[in-house]
Amino acid sequence: MSDTKTTTLLVIGGGPGGYVAAIRAGQLGVRTILVERDRLGGTCLNIGCIPSKALIHAAGEFDKVRGFAGDSPLGIRTQAPAIDIARTVAWKDGIVKKLTGGVGALLKKNGVEVVHGDARVVDGKTVDVDTGGGARVRIQCEHLLLAAGSEPVELPAMPFGGNVISSTGALSPGRLPKRLVVVGAGYIGLELGIAYRKLGVEVSVVEARERILPIYDAELTKPVAASLKRLGVRVLLGHKVLGLNARGDAVCVQDDAHAQTELAADQVLVTVGRRPRTQGWGLETLQLDRAGAALKVDDMCRTSMRNVWAIGDLTGEPMLAHRAMAQGEMVAEIVAGKKRHFMPAAIAAICFTDPEVVSAGLAPDEAERTFGACVSASFPFAANGRALTLESADGFVRVVARRDDHLIVGWQAVGAGVSELAAAFSQSLEMGARLEDVGGTIHAHPTLGEAVMEAALRALGHALHI
Repeated sequence: MSDTKTTTLLVIGGGPGGYVAAIRAGQLGVRTILVERDRLGGTCLNIGCIPSKALIHAAGEFDKVRGFAGDSPLGIRTQAPAIDIARTVAWKDGIVKKLTGGVGALLKKNGVEVVHGDARVVDGKTVDVDTGGGARVRIQCEHLLLAAGSEPVELPAMPFGGNVISSTGALSPGRLPKRLVVVGAGYIGLELGIAYRKLGVEVSVVEARERILPIYDAELTKPVAASLKRLGVRVLLGHKVLGLNARGDAVCVQDDAHAQTELAADQVLVTVGRRPRTQGWGLETLQLDRAGAALKVDDMCRTSMRNVWAIGDLTGEPMLAHRAMAQGEMVAEIVAGKKRHFMPAAIAAICFTDPEVVSAGLAPDEAERTFGACVSASFPFAANGRALTLESADGFVRVVARRDDHLIVGWQAVGAGVSELAAAFSQSLEMGARLEDVGGTIHAHPTLGEAVMEAALRALGHALHI
């Protein structure tokens, strides 16, 4: 059986970009249908951002309690703790269920019709949806918004299956492996690798490049490298993965000198990147312009076909949920008749390792190449009272500004809880703040945020607490 629906805006994909676009369109009175093949919230809410942070938190709490079983300087003593990983996963799933239910309620509140099923593009104004049981819905629209997201990249020598898992499998462990090998030292691999180590798993990380977290500069990643060593995570840099051994119980790796090593593994987590999900739903029929593997869009998220839009991971890097949300909101407003362009001053990137890393705008070397003479200054958390009370003295906040007019062009930080500084960083960049603006703003005491003010003051030559 088949049915036909018509709408002004049709959104394919119910992830952060797609559902935000649909909600905003509904708020503006645009008739909207959203098609989602699985659960609302996409990768981020179901098998990415939210569940990973839940698992990271649980692992951190377990590691903290294990520390109390030893010689804690806080004077806290406990017996050796244990973890019920099934209960941990159930707690994580409860958070996801609550948030996905909230998304559904918001869509309903704003008059968005949700169609569950597999979408297949027929043309730029027609999409067929297989809703199961042989039923099909044809949807005709004036505007088509593509928000299909991304998928993990597989290694040809070690495809997913069995004990070789992606981040999806790592977020819902039925049991904890004794030995885990993580392939890839980017943010996903290190976030989950550190979490598993804190849960008591022996962890090895293999990276083809010569350093961890290559999207961040070396100064930012040094505290993370020190933490990996302190936690007992084995890190092999400059090593290529050849595949599993014949027994399937070890990963074969090779260094630059072609020397081979076997790493014993009960489970292998492959985190070598993600790619736009462009296959399997008829996208090729539109023959849209590409930018590599991604769809090419302009500063309004328009593709090469009129009234066909694309947002989020489908449009390439940076593959971040908050970027997709901002793009989705913008497209909805354009469809509703507003004038908008996507030109953010910066999009913050955060790595939830231990310690956390955040970067917004330009690093010092990038700023020099872009603007010429620049000034940068750091303020260490070792000189911040709040950091000391949290037993988190490692790391720093760094500001980058133009030398001529002190316009701030970048912020970076590494340390416990620095993800919460990302909003302040992005806001100062978006508003065109100068060093004097941040340095002259009274920051509450005692907070980690004082390091933001002190970094700006240090760049001006008169930090107060260092």
